[in-house]
Amino acid sequence: MRADLLADPVDGLDEALAAVIGVDQALAAGLVRPQAAQAAGLAVLADAFSASPLAGRVAEAAEKAAAGAAGEEHFLSLAAARIALFGSVHDALTARIEQATGHPRVEPGVVLPGGGQADSGGAPPIAGQTEPAASGPAPHTPQAENLVLAARSWLADVARAGWQGIDHELVAGAASVISALLPVPHLRRLAALLDGFAAELAASCPGSALERIPARRWGDLWSRALLLTLPGATDVPTSTVTGRLLPLGVDLHEHATAAQAQVHAVFEPADGTPFLVRASVSAPKPDTVIGAGIWQVLRPHMSLLAAVSEGRSMELTAMPITAEGDLLWRDEHAKPGEPADPFATARVVLPAASRPQTAPLDRHPARLAVPVFLEGYVAEQSPEDGLAFTLAGHRIAVDTDRVPAAGPLTPEAVAGSTACIGLVRWDAGTFRVQPLAVETTARKKTVALHAGAWAGGAVDKIGVKAEKAATDAATVLRERAGRLLRK
Repeated sequence: MRADLLADPVDGLDEALAAVIGVDQALAAGLVRPQAAQAAGLAVLADAFSASPLAGRVAEAAEKAAAGAAGEEHFLSLAAARIALFGSVHDALTARIEQATGHPRVEPGVVLPGGGQADSGGAPPIAGQTEPAASGPAPHTPQAENLVLAARSWLADVARAGWQGIDHELVAGAASVISALLPVPHLRRLAALLDGFAAELAASCPGSALERIPARRWGDLWSRALLLTLPGATDVPTSTVTGRLLPLGVDLHEHATAAQAQVHAVFEPADGTPFLVRASVSAPKPDTVIGAGIWQVLRPHMSLLAAVSEGRSMELTAMPITAEGDLLWRDEHAKPGEPADPFATARVVLPAASRPQTAPLDRHPARLAVPVFLEGYVAEQSPEDGLAFTLAGHRIAVDTDRVPAAGPLTPEAVAGSTACIGLVRWDAGTFRVQPLAVETTARKKTVALHAGAWAGGAVDKIGVKAEKAATDAATVLRERAGRLLRK
């Protein structure tokens, strides 16, 4: 691990982000009657694309928006330009991580070992899987196109009003569009994004009273939603893989009403070199289910979680996978394998594992999460900068805020560790390591602590106690729900 490379500045990063800020400032104030500052920000965006294939479209969109005459096609161009800028930032940061970690990358158009494609062409059929009967309008029908156009029209209205101009009437206009989109399988991704986006805007109304505007986040949601209204934006190329899955760790994402566990792993195909993959499971939950209770919500939907807790590999047969390395998990395509220590995998197999390409629409620095193995560092805590690992004289910030409460791994254990499996992320202008598991010393013995150790069921005293408390809380919720239904 070349920690020094993660500390060096990345050329062109500040300039790209400055162009994004120009768009975000314009969206914050609204584009009905743009002021001089908004026009200047849009001009910076146009200049950033002056030598690119998008130059003409972006320049026209910036000019129309600065004059208050932008149409939906111009907003689409602004959204595409904004996402392209973040894509360039993502690629520059990814290249730096690859230099630092030595992970090879699968180039576009190259066939992944096991059959996955690294390009964005059409999706081949998935062996052993039949498509469910779709409800709602089929893709490319007039009804489906009208739904997409309605979503695009609402997003254009939001851009004209700006974040400072949103009100409950404007935000409520999305409700009918979302309810019509949700039953349509191929539009559900757009519907889910609009639903969450509208909920955030509604909770912030009126925009004129906001003391602080999350301009970058709302700009991300707005631009991504707009591009999801384009034909083919949600198409995901898939194939199947057969081989051995070696889990590294679990990244748990928790929201008040939903949770997701993302297992990062190395896949060894039956024929070929290993490569990095992810497998995710998501489920809705009440906001009272927290801590170890989250695993009880997720556990029934993925057998892989039990393998993670038991320290086992999984044998996969014709498991669907996307070109980005995301396993579309099906329990019927997997069975438990031999014991596999994640730290042995990290030491021996991870260094040679390649990393699949990221899809164009997903190229954003917030999505960076590259598995790494670190050892031989010194953990140092400071009041100003928090915890950091010093490796070969260079500090790497450690993001202990991402360590979930639903496992035995704690910030204190990370601070006393001697080896770490983690994810390299980019946050607040710097690279950080999110710990997934650490090796530390307890009673003169080396022990491993994993964030996902309780994923398949706890066996240690603290975990069993947490599981019992979560079970009791879930029982109470079920009883209350039953009484409400009977009434």
